[in-house]
Amino acid sequence: MIIRHLKWILNIACCLFFVLNASAQDIHWSQFNDNPIFQNPGNAGHFNGDIRFVGNYRDQWRSVSVPFSTISLSVDANNYNNKKIGYGLMVFHDVAGDGQYRTIEFQGNASYLIKISADSMHTIRPGINLGLNHRQVNFDQFQFDNQFDGISYNPALSSNEVYTADRRTNLSFGLGAVYQYYKNDRFHFTGGIGAYNLNRPNQGFYNDVIPRDIRFNLFGKGIYKLNYDMDLVPGINVSIQGVYREIIIGSSVKYTLVNRLGEYRALYGGLFYRNRDAAYLSAGMDYQAWFIGVSYDINFSKLVPASQLRGGVEVAVRYILNRFKPKKITHRICPDYI
Repeated sequence: MIIRHLKWILNIACCLFFVLNASAQDIHWSQFNDNPIFQNPGNAGHFNGDIRFVGNYRDQWRSVSVPFSTISLSVDANNYNNKKIGYGLMVFHDVAGDGQYRTIEFQGNASYLIKISADSMHTIRPGINLGLNHRQVNFDQFQFDNQFDGISYNPALSSNEVYTADRRTNLSFGLGAVYQYYKNDRFHFTGGIGAYNLNRPNQGFYNDVIPRDIRFNLFGKGIYKLNYDMDLVPGINVSIQGVYREIIIGSSVKYTLVNRLGEYRALYGGLFYRNRDAAYLSAGMDYQAWFIGVSYDINFSKLVPASQLRGGVEVAVRYILNRFKPKKITHRICPDYI
């Protein structure tokens, strides 16, 4: 039985790994499946429950330079009267480098469920993404050769650099779609593709127009029953934006502690690989409607002499709210003779 499971895992891994060969980006989410709206707008409202709250935090390259700090908060829900409609909001904040290069983005997402089969085993959920992106940099934090007075750095001296602007705000537009094959809670597959920045907004701080590259994202994840208590949870995420490429592939193992009489607890442990950049370990826990996950990157790129194998730590938190639905009681008028 175990040999058959291993063959299944290796076949899937080999097929996914040799599809693309790419180099990674520095800014990314390791726990890509735990940031669903960022992953694909078709994920908006795609969960069991009524309202989903998700928070993500990443701290990277603290051992190399000024740390890169990223935080994301999102909320999405099903339409109360029409469960086929999903919608969500997300705010994304990132600060990087000496110049405190800051990116703040607000996104609105909407999706619609289409049943491919009558039994809902096969579904597809197209989605739309609209974003308001603001970027700014603090040029006063930079140091230039012209500010060297012959003895030391003197911030009072002019850098003689002329900047057109130190901030830029624009709109972005994206589309996506998510497909799901669902047999039961312990055997299903979800995959999707998305394209963002389709309108190519200008992100330059000078007079020259610098269109933002379109970002393409492809993901796949699933769950496969191993035995009575354990499940395999494999996943892959491919991101392409301009000259940058990123592939993450790996799997977690889920161990269910209890799932009966309204009690639910489960543990996760996983190992993932980011092509030509890092490997990372992940751990997590489901506790009733809560989930918390932690991951840590082990860097083995060309930056190893500076990073000393240290990459970034990431935390994901999720809470799903189920609205109280009172029972519908039908009142009957008793006849006079009773």
